[in-house]
Amino acid sequence: MSDNANRSGQPPELMRVLIADDVMETRRSTRLMMTLVPEARVVAVAENGRQALEMVRQHRPHVVLMDLNMPEMDGLHAVKLIRQHRPHIVCIILSAERSQETVDEAMKLGVHDYLIKPFTSDQLLAVMQRVREQVFGSQWAELQNRKRKQEREGELKQLAEEFMRTRRTDAKAMAVFEELANTPNCDIRYLRALAIIYVFRQQWKRLRLLAGYLEKKAQELVVDE
Repeated sequence: MSDNANRSGQPPELMRVLIADDVMETRRSTRLMMTLVPEARVVAVAENGRQALEMVRQHRPHVVLMDLNMPEMDGLHAVKLIRQHRPHIVCIILSAERSQETVDEAMKLGVHDYLIKPFTSDQLLAVMQRVREQVFGSQWAELQNRKRKQEREGELKQLAEEFMRTRRTDAKAMAVFEELANTPNCDIRYLRALAIIYVFRQQWKRLRLLAGYLEKKAQELVVDE
């Protein structure tokens, strides 16, 4: 099974992230910045490259945020070994090392991005946003789109309940009920409310189309019973 999917074949809710840096303050600040990324969760923090390698095996992160100059094993060596065993892991270098030679070497190893310290939370957020697509591909986009649709449907239902309670028949109410009518398995109460709005606003053509749809829904309910 790929590291990029769970047992259901769908992308996980959160990207698992490992931070590797030998400076305690940097580890803390990076972890704090990561709390601003709602789709990610820090699962492990390492103090050097060797420890990072061990934690990758244990925690199976999707993303590794790696410093370069660390004791026991430097970041580039750790990245090389990590990608040999888990080529799908996204590695991002966080380092004060600015030489183009080092940057080029990191990119040759398959590093996804290279952030120069000190970096801002906005810079880290931008990198993580780019990472999403590489980690989850189209599955991530599909998951996020499904979430947005569910959230929107919840908002529409709240508005619809309020509009039915206050018996609103204005253009905004009509637009809300029409959007709900296009959602899968729309509650028939909302369709009936929309029909009443069409009658009140003399939208006869729309009413005829809705009537046909309501008749079909009523037949389906009879069959189900």
